[in-house]
Amino acid sequence: MSLSIPNDPIPLKIDNHGVMRVGGTRVTLDIIVAAFNRGATAEEIVHQYPSLYLADVYDIIAYYLRRREEVEAYLSHRQEQADHIREQNQSRFDPNGVRDRLLARQPLSHA
Repeated sequence: MSLSIPNDPIPLKIDNHGVMRVGGTRVTLDIIVAAFNRGATAEEIVHQYPSLYLADVYDIIAYYLRRREEVEAYLSHRQEQADHIREQNQSRFDPNGVRDRLLARQPLSHA
């Protein structure tokens, strides 16, 4: 009996926003890599994100380890995008004094 070597695709999909997600879940490649780099095992990652399959997490970790430079460049680009969006939001919506502004909107109650 001979064992075949399948050419299974990596369970990653790019969504409409260019974000790599695991299979049909909302879990991103970023999350898997960050957890792995913090020392989490594939089993721990699946425990934290029950929508994932253990085999898929192993596949993604292997993908990351084989293409570390490419994945790190992708993650760096994603972080730059997130930082840019955060800066835009902070410039449009000043977080300072939010509590005071909200309290000022409350109608005065007459007891």
